[in-house]
Amino acid sequence: MLFPEYVYLCLFFKTVNLKIAVNTRLLLKNKLEGIGWFTYESFKRIVQNHPEHEFHFIFDRPWDETFIFGNNIIPHKISPPARHPFLIWSWYEISLPRLLKKIKPDLLVSPDAFNTLHSKVKKLTVIHDLNFEHHPEQMTLLNRKLYQYYTPKIVKNADRIATVSTFSKQDIVKHYGIDQDKVDVVYNGSNSKFKPITTQEQAETKAHYTNGAPYFIFIGALNPRKNLARLFNAFDLFKKATGSHIKYVIVGERMYWSRDIKEAYETMEFRNDVIFTGRLEPDQLGKVLGSAIAITYVSIFEGFGIPIIEAFNAEVPVITANTSSMPEVAGDAALIINPFDIDKMAEAMKIISTDEVLRQSLIAKGKVQKQKFSWNKTADHLWHSIDKTLNSKPQTK
Repeated sequence: MLFPEYVYLCLFFKTVNLKIAVNTRLLLKNKLEGIGWFTYESFKRIVQNHPEHEFHFIFDRPWDETFIFGNNIIPHKISPPARHPFLIWSWYEISLPRLLKKIKPDLLVSPDAFNTLHSKVKKLTVIHDLNFEHHPEQMTLLNRKLYQYYTPKIVKNADRIATVSTFSKQDIVKHYGIDQDKVDVVYNGSNSKFKPITTQEQAETKAHYTNGAPYFIFIGALNPRKNLARLFNAFDLFKKATGSHIKYVIVGERMYWSRDIKEAYETMEFRNDVIFTGRLEPDQLGKVLGSAIAITYVSIFEGFGIPIIEAFNAEVPVITANTSSMPEVAGDAALIINPFDIDKMAEAMKIISTDEVLRQSLIAKGKVQKQKFSWNKTADHLWHSIDKTLNSKPQTK
């Protein structure tokens, strides 16, 4: 028999509301990228799974109602729109601390690697990768200086850190000399729009984009770390060696179309076989990916590599790189190559386009490997990290 006092105590703790503030400045309608999707998919689930708590979503511009996932969300907009480095500093170090003083949250979660240094609120910061430490030349000078100056301070100031792969966890621990127990691994997931599609859908998609021709696909922001210049060179080599009529579909926005990428593309012998789609919404992207021969995802550096999982879910073979987190994510379910070796890239394209046994083997292994990753698991693991942060001893800041 339970004592009445015990029952009342349980009811009290069950109904106690926590205030959890969330940096949601990268929730942008029709413009979600990697970190935006992480924020969207994980907090959509966390908010709905924890109606007993109050969530304060903090935007840097007017929000879209599709990002208000439940009645337990209170949205806020603070200025300035934080995109330029100086405005980012102002948003995090002036506007955000002022708002936190008013809200008085129990915790601030920042999924975009930045956080305020001027608040005593408990902080969980999600750092997706340290590309700026390994390849600073791939960033503009101001952005590079911003990350290199603030990230060590943010890591030290945070009560906990979450990151998206074991590789990134080890990287953060090594670079900033922190206890590995302070860092939680929270893998990414994949959108449900990525799934096998019918033969008819494949034919219709190819007719629309490539005049019916088969194609390789690249998905990602068009910037130097995605290794596009070498991919263009490798595709040219593949075409010269095989005489194949296969085309190359490039999906993504030109975030930083560098001179190397521009020159590699403009000097291609087969550049007329390269099709740029721009950014695609998930519905259409699922069809374009699901109709490809294979995805070529051989970045120089990644903290995770969501398109690998998207390809597994679409049952499309994967060619990926042997660097950073990509072998961890791909497991044995991909052709894994040196991203600096153009000949190896071209050879991988040739093998995966001609060896049907290998293709089917990789697809089968992808079905197994993908079970490790889902947005439900992401949300559960992130909530576990939130819980550990809430129950941690306050730091002296």
